[in-house]
Amino acid sequence: MSVLSKKYFHDEALAFAHLEGLLWPDGPTCPHCGNADAKRITRLEGKATRMGLLKCNECRKQFTVKVGTVFESAHIPLHKMLQAVYLLSCSKKGCSAHQLHRILQITYKSAWFLAHRIREAMRTGGLTPMGGAGSIVEVDETYFGDLEDQPKTTTAGRKFKYGKAHGVASKRAVVALVERGGNVRSFHVDKATVSNVAKIVSENVAAESTLSTDESRLYSALGTKFAAHKTVRHAAKQYVDGIAHTNTIEGVFSIFKRGMKGVYQHCSEKHLHRYLAEFDFRYNARAAVGVNDEMRSGKALKGIAGKRLTYRNPDGTAPV
Repeated sequence: MSVLSKKYFHDEALAFAHLEGLLWPDGPTCPHCGNADAKRITRLEGKATRMGLLKCNECRKQFTVKVGTVFESAHIPLHKMLQAVYLLSCSKKGCSAHQLHRILQITYKSAWFLAHRIREAMRTGGLTPMGGAGSIVEVDETYFGDLEDQPKTTTAGRKFKYGKAHGVASKRAVVALVERGGNVRSFHVDKATVSNVAKIVSENVAAESTLSTDESRLYSALGTKFAAHKTVRHAAKQYVDGIAHTNTIEGVFSIFKRGMKGVYQHCSEKHLHRYLAEFDFRYNARAAVGVNDEMRSGKALKGIAGKRLTYRNPDGTAPV
């Protein structure tokens, strides 16, 4: 039976019940005052009220399970938003806003913003360093898409030979770290410089780890700060040398670029970090670590809490 045939994908009341079960496993909690006493929370839903409405008898405020999440103030039916979460979670290379617009039968603008809400739910952020004693962390950089604000000079301040940036200087830089058998973290940086890369790696990788990179000078000095630094020379067509290789991170980049070129096709630079979060999320909850599509979708739904994404910035002048 297809997962999308589950009743909560098509019934609004069951959709609310499903989301409440995920976010409130021990019963409703008031997002306004934190009250979790079931005796002090009243359900108001009925013919004269909206679906899933509750009232806290402590602070006297009303709320639903969507309050305080990325779904707050969304006018799309909840069961359709649950379908969108599943579609983005189970599609290896993503699901475009146009595809969501067609499947869910909502406007393209609504589908586009809903997809960004879901990407915000997928964004986890890493507080604990990756790796550790005996672990190998691969680090590499890649370039995707043209910079919207093309640089006029090189990093040394010289004018470009042909009057404009070319090669990697004109591209958006992405630095990624992946622990073999573990998770990946990707970062969009203005430029992949020694200082930028060193800051990201130092803050996200445990010093007891073994670093595995290519021969780029970005990692020469950085490697001395870790237990070991193994390299391969791609320029000499060397791709594996014992435990040294960057094949894992290259595979991550391959899926990311296939999705961006084949599914999304265009992404403005200011939203690139959200797309990176989406691809990182699916990799970190992949089938190889025992996570199936339904589990991955549930994990994404649990990530909606405590986050808020509005279409316009607080000043009301610009989209997200």
